[in-house]
Amino acid sequence: MSRPIRSLPDAKVRLVIALPPVAEGDGAALATVFAKSAPIRRDAFLVEIFSRLLAIGIMEAREEGTTLDATLGLGPRELGELAVWIAHPLVARYADEACEPAIGDEEDQVRALLAAYAVDASREARWLSAMVARRAMQPNHLWQDLGLADRSWLNELLRRFFPVLHAGNAVDMKWKKYFYRRLCEMEGFVLCTAPSCRECCDFDRCFGAEDGESLLAQRRRSSERGFTTALLSDS
Repeated sequence: MSRPIRSLPDAKVRLVIALPPVAEGDGAALATVFAKSAPIRRDAFLVEIFSRLLAIGIMEAREEGTTLDATLGLGPRELGELAVWIAHPLVARYADEACEPAIGDEEDQVRALLAAYAVDASREARWLSAMVARRAMQPNHLWQDLGLADRSWLNELLRRFFPVLHAGNAVDMKWKKYFYRRLCEMEGFVLCTAPSCRECCDFDRCFGAEDGESLLAQRRRSSERGFTTALLSDS
């Protein structure tokens, strides 16, 4: 079960424990193992965010037969640094296999928007700018494509690391829609032709509920079904 944000452990009291082997097909388990492997001095919230991003990135890389740069938008140097930050050998293995990511115009614009509003120039903020932009190219709710438990995690991530951008979304627009609205405003044109959001027939596309199940949970069920099928076929 996913932990609410307010119940995340204090980074100063997290324990380092022996880590059991985990199947790469179980994204939720991967995220848990990555989080437990991080040095105790790391910020607990960031550990959770990076662990979930790495888990969803590795899951997709395996499923699509690609490398981690393609799923997370970081190059081998940045992934190598992140592997040291999380300190798990599986992350290091995927970092070693990575190439420089190909970045399209749309992704590059979202990345630049996030970087412009980052709280500082730290490497963690740069990693987040790149990974959030890459995951924003996926088709689900952004919080799902980041591997997070629900939208509140994404809200907190943006509040901490992109506070001005977060504060600008005062009407709680869906985050992907909000990013593109800001990009349009920067280019000097409007996103749509409706006189106001309330009068728009597509209101729910921009402001509707972002409910659903986390992608890591969905992939855990798929992994369990695959394991059960394999057992039955061998019996």
